[in-house]
Amino acid sequence: MVKSVTVSLSAELLDAIFEGARRLYPRETILLLRGKKSKDSIRVNELVVPPLATHGRGFANIPLHMLPMDFSIVGTVHSHPSGNLAPSPADCNHFFGSVLMIVGFPFAGEQNVGVYNSRGERLPLHLAQG
Repeated sequence: MVKSVTVSLSAELLDAIFEGARRLYPRETILLLRGKKSKDSIRVNELVVPPLATHGRGFANIPLHMLPMDFSIVGTVHSHPSGNLAPSPADCNHFFGSVLMIVGFPFAGEQNVGVYNSRGERLPLHLAQG
């Protein structure tokens, strides 16, 4: 049995993710997550706007070949304007980093965010103040 990894980020950072998703609604948004990994936890510290990202109705994409080599990128976050937090097959097939975070409409509150590993299994999320 594989031990679950806990993902943590500040409530303020999650609010910034929600704000970006609200601004692009009904198109999807996509960002890179920068942070630190350890054996049983991932701490997200910053958001990175990927170069040349495309945002559409039902998709968001980044050209991975255009990204600089950055080992501090721990994953991606994107929005699902439908509110469905489950990763789609396309989400799993285009997985980048260690975690995939999905935020769903109405883009507010802990109940509208899900974090997943590369197998599509939901991971625990810890929100910290500051």
